[in-house]
Amino acid sequence: MLMVAVSAFAFLKGDDAERIGAGTYLFAWFATLLLQDELSLYQSGIFLFLIDAGVLITFIALSWKAQNTWPVWAACLQLLPVLSHLLARIDIRPPAWSFYAIQNLASIGILVAIAAGTFWVWQERRAAGFE
Repeated sequence: MLMVAVSAFAFLKGDDAERIGAGTYLFAWFATLLLQDELSLYQSGIFLFLIDAGVLITFIALSWKAQNTWPVWAACLQLLPVLSHLLARIDIRPPAWSFYAIQNLASIGILVAIAAGTFWVWQERRAAGFE
């Protein structure tokens, strides 16, 4: 619900960077839902890692090109799930609950970053009289 609300807010009130960020994150959410399986954490597919890495690359590219700071925060938060995938790949076995906690907390943080960035862009446009 929060994912859809933040994405709708970004698509309606955000600029291109916010739309790209929200669209990428929404696409990754749907792709993850389609690809995840009932296997354990350490047997999960490489595709989930590739999805998270792709989102990280998108946020890094957005932070390079965008004028706002929210993509930097989103990229930093997206780095946490990517590194947790790498921990499982190099056979350091953290508890499964820590993996899921990292995924969930980073997701909420990224949504907050996208929502905050969209809010500030929207307010700047309103102050300039464009909306």
